[in-house]
Amino acid sequence: MGARGSNLIAILVLIAASSVIVGEALTPQYYWQSCPQVQEIVRNEVRKKINETVVTIPATLRMFFHDAFITGSDASVIIASPNNDAEKDSSDNLSLAGDGFDTVIRAKKAVEAACPGVVSCADILAMATRDVVALSGGPNYTVELGRYDGMVSQAGLVDGNLPLPSFNLDDLISMFAKHNLDMVDMIALSGAHTVGFSHCTRFTNRLYNYNGQSGQIDPTLEQVRQPAARGLSDKCGSHHCSQHGSLHTDHI
Repeated sequence: MGARGSNLIAILVLIAASSVIVGEALTPQYYWQSCPQVQEIVRNEVRKKINETVVTIPATLRMFFHDAFITGSDASVIIASPNNDAEKDSSDNLSLAGDGFDTVIRAKKAVEAACPGVVSCADILAMATRDVVALSGGPNYTVELGRYDGMVSQAGLVDGNLPLPSFNLDDLISMFAKHNLDMVDMIALSGAHTVGFSHCTRFTNRLYNYNGQSGQIDPTLEQVRQPAARGLSDKCGSHHCSQHGSLHTDHI
């Protein structure tokens, strides 16, 4: 395993274990007596979901990040509110793909059939994230278990607490530092986010309309202009961005 894979494992484990709601210490053996087959059940459901759509991979990984960065790994991002004011309703979370939520819901249903009322959604999300990484050819790693599900989910907690496409390097460093993550952590996690695709609207202003000047590129992106432009040409036509256009990022 290369250094890149090792760094990603360490950081995903760190995020998974940070600020979690637990009744006792996290341990991989938490369900060995109460639900010994839980990891196999979750992985089987994740595998079936990936076979239906590869969007499952980036959707689950991104949802885990958005969950952990707000109130810790407590699955509060999954909670629905009748007033549409939960974390998932924040403007920063509206783009979370439904396939990520569906992955956890399916896995939870399968686990409940075998071990009712035992395994938390928070643990299922953590295991499912590990599984999408491993099943997509990335590193496998041990998941510490024993989280309780969060009971509070507020859209207002999300605002200003997730990294945005408009952030510069200082902004990103500051944001990750709030979670005791350094630059190496930041780079590994940002690299993990490149799995899948990105909506054109998230970055074309930096490629073709920097600071509101038509045709101007953010000078820090000059090196990626040509490959990005080639990828955008099919979806964003003549660099005029479609609200629904997307760019597969794995090759850039």
